[in-house]
Amino acid sequence: MIHVGIGYDVHQLVEGRPLILGGVEIPHTMGLDGHSDADALAHAITDAVLGALGEVDIGHFFPNTDPRWKGAPSRVFLEEAARQVGLRGGRIVNIDATLLAEAPKIFLHIPAMKQNLGSALGIDPRKVGVKATTNETMGFIGRREGIAAMAVASVDLPE
Repeated sequence: MIHVGIGYDVHQLVEGRPLILGGVEIPHTMGLDGHSDADALAHAITDAVLGALGEVDIGHFFPNTDPRWKGAPSRVFLEEAARQVGLRGGRIVNIDATLLAEAPKIFLHIPAMKQNLGSALGIDPRKVGVKATTNETMGFIGRREGIAAMAVASVDLPE
C-alpha cells in the first residue's frame, strides 16, 4: 500500500558557515544556521519519509539538544529514515522536493544533489526530484534571510 508524507524545513542564512543543500556544498557568501549541517533539503526529505511511516518528525529522532548531532551531516538523518522504512518491510518509491531560495542559483547543483540523496536513501537518483524557485523577492526568503525546502515522499508498505 502506498503511503505519502510531506516535509518542510527552513533555516536562517548566516555568515561563517558553508551552504549545504542535498549534501552538496554550494559556493555562497553565507550558509544555513543550525545544530547539524543545517541541510534544509535533506531535513525536509527526512521528515517526508518519516511522515509516510506515520512517525514523529526529525527532531524526535535527532534532537538539537543532543550534542551527538552537533555539526552532523544530514546524510545520517536520511539513512535513518530509509532504515525505518526497511524495518517495516517497505521501500521508498520516490521523492519530490522544492527548494525556495532567492540566491544562490541551484540548478547546476541538482544532479549532484539527486545523486547524494538517492544514495543516502538507497534509491535510484532518477526517483528523486529536486527543483528550485525563488520567492519573487517577498518575505524572509525574498530578502535572502533564509532558505526553505518542501518535500513529498511516496513509500510502499505492506498492509
